[in-house]
Amino acid sequence: MAVLKSLHNVPAPAKLNLFLHITGRRPDGYHLLESVFMLIDWWDILHFDLLPDGELQRRDLTMALPPDDLCLRAARLLQQASGTNDGVCISIEKRLPAQAGMGGGSSDAATTLLALNRLWGLNWPLSRLLPLGLSLGADVPFFLRGRNAWVQGIGEQIQPLFLPAARFAVLKPEQGLETALIFKDEALIRDSSPATMTDFAARPYAFGRNDLQAVARRLCPQVDQSLEWFSRQGLRPGMTGSGSAVFARISSDTVLSDPPADWQLKLCSNLEIHPLAGWVSCDV
Repeated sequence: MAVLKSLHNVPAPAKLNLFLHITGRRPDGYHLLESVFMLIDWWDILHFDLLPDGELQRRDLTMALPPDDLCLRAARLLQQASGTNDGVCISIEKRLPAQAGMGGGSSDAATTLLALNRLWGLNWPLSRLLPLGLSLGADVPFFLRGRNAWVQGIGEQIQPLFLPAARFAVLKPEQGLETALIFKDEALIRDSSPATMTDFAARPYAFGRNDLQAVARRLCPQVDQSLEWFSRQGLRPGMTGSGSAVFARISSDTVLSDPPADWQLKLCSNLEIHPLAGWVSCDV
């Protein structure tokens, strides 16, 4: 087998939360959630070039990222865990908005683990990557598994779930939201009653609510404006994750008015599986 020197044009797709209930809180402060995570065809693009002597570099091709982002942390973690002497230069075309609740950073980290597992010739099974992913963030294991899913716990309890094909409009206002601010808010609902997959399956695109949305609307007025923008057009909107992105299901003949200037509007389809499904052996 030829030794890989690079992997280019590797996608890291976003997710939407079709609903998000907070059902409790652990003694360590982590919140217990219940949600459906859905992959969509809006993604960052990453490029990986092999470097010698364990050197780790990152190039920002579209916008400046934090100095030690999740991609570098994922690379460092896998390098240390595997003991490899290989390094990498990670070049990132950042297309997903930050502080949107779409899992962009977590998806980039998962794609980095999957790509470096291949580039460095480690060939680890999924069971060895999942603990690394969870240590990087609660959403990373979902992207590693690569299937739409019913998610519980702090994000580590994942059951694959079939979702009918559908189209969505996603609106990201100019303002972003820090997840930590919402979870620290005293007004956050933390005792939602558990739901079931059967309840959800009866109406998958009209089920539940986002328990973070009320707090987000108060902290970020543009979330409220986004919800109103969709409602004026006869659509049923909801916020994804901790926001500030808002989305609504659309049909083939839906016509949308122009959003406010400097806001991002993207029309997306859901994905049945992650584009990198098959890059790792699924032994769990």
